[in-house]
Amino acid sequence: MTLRLKINLIVGALTLLFVATMIGLELRAAKDSVHEETVAANRVAAQLLDRTAWRYAAQGTPAMLAFLQSVGRIRSNDILLFDTGNQELYRSPPSPYKAGRDAPDWFSRLISPPASMRSIQFPDGRLEVHANASRAVLDAWDEMAWLAGGALAMLALVNGLVFWGVGRAVRPLGRIVTALDSLQAGRFDVVLPPLPGREAAAIGSAFNRMTAQLQQHIETEKRAVRAERQLSDSRALTRWIEQHIEQSVTAMRSMALSIAQRSATQAGEQPALAAGLQSNAQAAQLIADEASRLYDAMHGIIPRLTPLVLDSFGLAEALADLAERSRVAHPTLALTLQVALGDAALSPEAALALYRAAQEGLTNALRHGRASAVTLALQADAARLTLTVSDNGVGPPAAAAPPDDGHYGLRWLAQRAQALGGQLQLLPLQPHGALLRVQLPLDAAAAATADTTLPPPPPSPATAGPQPEPAITVSASQTTCPP
Repeated sequence: MTLRLKINLIVGALTLLFVATMIGLELRAAKDSVHEETVAANRVAAQLLDRTAWRYAAQGTPAMLAFLQSVGRIRSNDILLFDTGNQELYRSPPSPYKAGRDAPDWFSRLISPPASMRSIQFPDGRLEVHANASRAVLDAWDEMAWLAGGALAMLALVNGLVFWGVGRAVRPLGRIVTALDSLQAGRFDVVLPPLPGREAAAIGSAFNRMTAQLQQHIETEKRAVRAERQLSDSRALTRWIEQHIEQSVTAMRSMALSIAQRSATQAGEQPALAAGLQSNAQAAQLIADEASRLYDAMHGIIPRLTPLVLDSFGLAEALADLAERSRVAHPTLALTLQVALGDAALSPEAALALYRAAQEGLTNALRHGRASAVTLALQADAARLTLTVSDNGVGPPAAAAPPDDGHYGLRWLAQRAQALGGQLQLLPLQPHGALLRVQLPLDAAAAATADTTLPPPPPSPATAGPQPEPAITVSASQTTCPP
């Protein structure tokens, strides 16, 4: 059932109730009026006849009969004359008013007053005056019929006007429903024009605001999907570099070293071919050296690639993403992440350095330390930022500084920490495990670093002169938990 039809039914029911109430009140008034008119007319007629009938009665019944015939009908009364033997001698003629018509019996019974009769006795007979309300009832019926007809006409007119007015009032709702159907069908750019009426205009304005917000949310979701896709592509590229190029370069270097060793061995066993084999050994060694430089250069590029999630969502979300990926890759690892940055602001350089420190700490704990539990924590106080990665693995090496070939990531991180005014420490935990700690001054971490450039990867030892060691502190102190 439509809203338009509901409103029409409600208005029709109220109109019918009003009409029924008016008709009920009119019926009561008509009944009182008929009763008063009939009783009054009967009383007047009886009093008139009572005074005159005795004069004619003294002259005899013929004189009384002649008098009554000359008088005829007295308003709403029936006059009957009886002799002493109760024989009817006279009955007044019917009323000529609206002759031939009578109100329905049910209506007459509804409003007619109780029967009323007055009797006048005289020596030769009896005169009876009966109240007759048929004409008054017929008048009331005609008036009621006119009122009912007018009420029905008013009901039809009111309902027609209401149907037309409600149709105009709810017409904007049809446009709103059409717009909602379009929205359900996937058209999120639908916009409602200004609608007439305060309520419809408010609904239309709210609908347009909703679609605008929906479009913004959809665009945000699209950007998030694109960002996730780009992030996945970046991860895939990094994994491909690490898994394929690194393996290829390592295999190339291993084969070149193997060729160089065999050539050197065969040169000592076969003097006649020593010159050629020695040349082959030198060429193979050159290939191995170039492979080493390529390996170092590749590992110098990877840390400089800023993850998309870090640029898009910040350090806290990037660390959460790193922790989740680590849990998925290592289902048995118990990894705990604790981030409490507060309102600390980080520059892109500081965020990248801390993120790479977390990556390096996780990688070393899993690959070298064979840890089963790792805690990654980042917190900020009034003076500095501190990132710690603690594990329950075999712990760091006992040497005072890392080897040249195995800890390029730590060297790069130490250089970045120094450039930002901080430091990197690698400490053992008791009874076993390792703690990687990076501390950065909060002012330096929040400062703009537009003029700060990343340090180039160190050249291979085969082609470069002495280089300063990065500031990596490897302590043998018996630390039991990260500060």
